[in-house]
Amino acid sequence: MARRSRRACLVSTVATANLMPNAKEPTKSSWLRDRPLLFVDIDGVISLYGFPSDAAPEGTWSQVDGIAHLLSATATRHLHALAGSYELVWCSGWEEKANEHLPHLLGLGPYPHLSFPIGNGSEHWKIAAIEAHARGRPLAWIDDAHDESCWAWAERRTAPTLLVPTDPATGLDDACALRLVEWAATLSPRSG
Repeated sequence: MARRSRRACLVSTVATANLMPNAKEPTKSSWLRDRPLLFVDIDGVISLYGFPSDAAPEGTWSQVDGIAHLLSATATRHLHALAGSYELVWCSGWEEKANEHLPHLLGLGPYPHLSFPIGNGSEHWKIAAIEAHARGRPLAWIDDAHDESCWAWAERRTAPTLLVPTDPATGLDDACALRLVEWAATLSPRSG
């Protein structure tokens, strides 16, 4: 009898812990689960640069790791609105720092972020991480530094793919946001 109760205690101590006690249940809505991804660069999309010093765009100056950034109010408004049509993913050299700084500075996120391995490939340094995260889902990618390899990769993808280039002085502006909204609307109708 004592042996049986000791064994029960040992078995109960190795039960799998719930590592995500506050996680939401998976959604039954296929549209929410399968929304297109929006990969969002930060520098040149949200954090603006290259504008004339006497014509700074609307935004807030902030220090991030000792570096001054003008965080665009326009881009912030658009990303809040786009979160209803897309699943946002940080796609920036900021990597995990995006979630350390942007949620409290702009009220954006936290969102998944990509990490970029050092590689010697001939393609843009973000493509492999984007492709691995997307796993064949439709995606849009907004960035100020798309190169020829990005456009060639987008053409090769079998899933719908939209690249949205930005001017780093204006970032995610009204025209870019409208393009993203219109493209998302062309994808399969919402159901579920």
